Amino acid sequence: MTRLQTLQSSVIWYHVQLKAEILLDTYSGLLSEQSMILAMNSSFVDPLMQFESQLRIIQLSFKKVFSMPSLSIVKAMGWTSEDTEDLENLYQNIFNIFEDTLLILVSKDFYKIQILKEMATWMNEDTLYQQERAMMVITRVLIFASKRVKKYPSIDAPCLGILAAELSLFCSHDDPEIIKQAITGMNYVLYIALCQNSNAITFRSLKTNEKESNPKIITSDVELLAKITQGEKTKLVQSVGQILLPQLLTDFVWTLLKKLSSPYNNTAKDAASLLKLTLEFHAQKITRVSKIVNDIYEQLSENSSYMMQNAMLPVISLLTRASPKKVIFQLMEFPVPADKVLLLMWQAASVESSVASEVLKTILLILKGKPGEMEETMVERRRFSLDATNMMPVAASQALCTFLPVTSYRKVVVKFFPEFLMALLLQLFYCSQHLKDTAQDRPLYVRDALKALLNCSGLEEVDKALERKNFWDQFSQVMDHQYGIHLIAKTLSECNFPQFPETLHYVYKVAVEGPRRSEDSIVTIIFFAELLNNFFKESLPEEFLVLFRNWINDSNPSVGKMSLQKIASMAPVFSEIESVCNLLLPVLDAFLSKEHTVIIRAMLTLRNILGKLDKVIYSKVCIRIASSYCPLMDHVNGGIQCMAIRHFGELLMDMNQYNWMLHHIVLGSLVPLILFLESKETRIVNACRYTLTICTTQLKWSTAHLLKEETYNFESVVLDVCNNLLSSYEGYITDLISDTLGFLGSSRAFLKKGAIILVGYLGKSGEHLLLRDEIDIMIEVIERLTREEDPLIKELVEKTRKLFKEMANRMASSTVKQTFRKWAKMFRTKKLKLIYDAANMISPKEGNTESIKEDNLIRPNLENSKELHRVINEDKLVKPNVKKSGYFP
Repeated sequence: MTRLQTLQSSVIWYHVQLKAEILLDTYSGLLSEQSMILAMNSSFVDPLMQFESQLRIIQLSFKKVFSMPSLSIVKAMGWTSEDTEDLENLYQNIFNIFEDTLLILVSKDFYKIQILKEMATWMNEDTLYQQERAMMVITRVLIFASKRVKKYPSIDAPCLGILAAELSLFCSHDDPEIIKQAITGMNYVLYIALCQNSNAITFRSLKTNEKESNPKIITSDVELLAKITQGEKTKLVQSVGQILLPQLLTDFVWTLLKKLSSPYNNTAKDAASLLKLTLEFHAQKITRVSKIVNDIYEQLSENSSYMMQNAMLPVISLLTRASPKKVIFQLMEFPVPADKVLLLMWQAASVESSVASEVLKTILLILKGKPGEMEETMVERRRFSLDATNMMPVAASQALCTFLPVTSYRKVVVKFFPEFLMALLLQLFYCSQHLKDTAQDRPLYVRDALKALLNCSGLEEVDKALERKNFWDQFSQVMDHQYGIHLIAKTLSECNFPQFPETLHYVYKVAVEGPRRSEDSIVTIIFFAELLNNFFKESLPEEFLVLFRNWINDSNPSVGKMSLQKIASMAPVFSEIESVCNLLLPVLDAFLSKEHTVIIRAMLTLRNILGKLDKVIYSKVCIRIASSYCPLMDHVNGGIQCMAIRHFGELLMDMNQYNWMLHHIVLGSLVPLILFLESKETRIVNACRYTLTICTTQLKWSTAHLLKEETYNFESVVLDVCNNLLSSYEGYITDLISDTLGFLGSSRAFLKKGAIILVGYLGKSGEHLLLRDEIDIMIEVIERLTREEDPLIKELVEKTRKLFKEMANRMASSTVKQTFRKWAKMFRTKKLKLIYDAANMISPKEGNTESIKEDNLIRPNLENSKELHRVINEDKLVKPNVKKSGYFP
């Protein structure tokens, strides 16, 4: 041997020895790592921490073991046959140790079978790894696990879905050996999953034909699975869907979904193919649909290439077919306005025509929500939300523009036209009211949705009519939502839209069942009233009347006002109803509302109805109505007081032919009408003069000329009224004294002054009617005013007190004598003369800077009001009792 040959042999031997040493180092390292892993099994470390620590060590071992050269290369390193054999044994032992470690771990804790799932993931990290060897190890461990699962069918294996997904991708590998091992591994995964799923279909029911069910051919369950799948992708996916539990199948789908963004095109294509097949057959078993949809949105937002769209959008379509409600709810939770990705996802969801009805029902449900409402206040909390506030209805309005033009949806929306119309009108209300400060363009989504609804429902004529009225353009401006709803209803009616019967039926149903929110009632009232106003010109069904009665007394004042307003606008129709009197009760009840605007609206509505009402019917209810005005004649709100006084006078004019029926009401209202002649508000003074003139005229008194401005004098009016009472209606004097005493506690000076004068004249005129005890009460009330600082009031009080004292002194102490005296004076009454001569003492110009507060007095005719409602409820015409303030027994 030459020296050169000797040198070459030495170098070769050195390399062989070096590589052998690397194998030995790997071998010894594995033994050391195995000891550490198994030692952890015997420790008392937290199971999760134990598993994570073991997994980290196994990953290091995996990289060392499967990055070794192939067996053929190792064999070639041998110098002699013995060296080759030793290297081969060492090589095999390395793999055996790694495999044994896994077998021991799985035998101790079946949960650790998910290490195989991690191995399948590691295999794809570096193409230099020995994938075939790794797949063989996975398959052998699965074979071992399948034997163990027979003995313990209740063991936990949560990773089977992910492992099945990883192995199914290897079933499309370029290497036939890897495909073979992957298919075998898949069959064992399915077998283990089948043992875990007690509700799964048995193997025998999975047979595809009679030959495959022949027991002579099938020798075991795993072989049967292998026979059924035959390595075909479609049959494999069918078996996966039938055997895996819903949660595991979801993991399977989720893993494939993640693979769609793989940098390896073949992997992404295979994942897309498997995903499509799985969802076509078993999409109904998938859970966590919302998170899958959200993940697709995020992935497409990062990468919206054509290939990604082509892979992921069909997933949306298939999930929509299986779980339309879950998909649509999640699609509506993304930010508004919709971006390009979300529009693509909406289009993908609209592809499935078989679920068009379910999709529209879901969108309709969302449209009934209130935009901007906090999630915590919602009755039904959503499972997954991107925002604390509910913007889903706004998104749903925008989504309708994508769904409705689709042919299958155009056909279905006909059935839901009334529901969608009302829902969009609600959104018009909400957007105009609650979102105008935050998003100027949000009402435009409602506009576009309304246009789409009209055009897809065969109402193009209505759309064009609204266009001519410049309605659509006003959405971009600040539009009155009530006007918008009114205009839509009016235009629909003008065009005689064919959906009127079902629309009216639906709106009536909503009104009867009661809306979810009080704001909804406002929309319902406006739309409903406009439909009735246009289609019922002569009469109105009784059941519709009941709705308006209920709305008047709604807890939300806005609902009550809107109802009263619509009743007023429909007065000609309501006045023709036979039971119109039943509508007046809630209108009169509204007079007692705490909301001043409701009271005003109720009085205006009542006048509208009465103006159209038949006089015979009017005469039957005039006493009830007149009595309802009386408590408002001294209302703290000047507008209400003025209107009540004027309307009372107008009612008397209306009932001029029946004025005898109202004399007792007129007489009972004299006290506030007289006292407020001295009001500092001109409108109230004019109203009192107007109505008091009507009252005295109908009572055939000659007081009217004293009420004219040029001849007006308060004391003269009081004197004339008292003389007329004394001659014609002296029986009412005691009650009027009681009413007047109530005003003495007022905080307003003009009322105190007027009440002192009026009670003085009434007391003098009714002297023969009063008992000593009654006069003593009057003196006591008057004496309370002696502490007043106003010198004029003090002077009036002193005169009145002196007057009452004189009356008391003239009275006998015996009750019998007093009664006899009353009867004697009834036949010799004299007209009164001026007592105070206060023409220059009280002027309506004085004290106009006085603030008007709610008086601390006993309200006149309050008991009359209660009596009125009792009478109305009993539907009887009963003369109401004249009010007694409580000063006299």
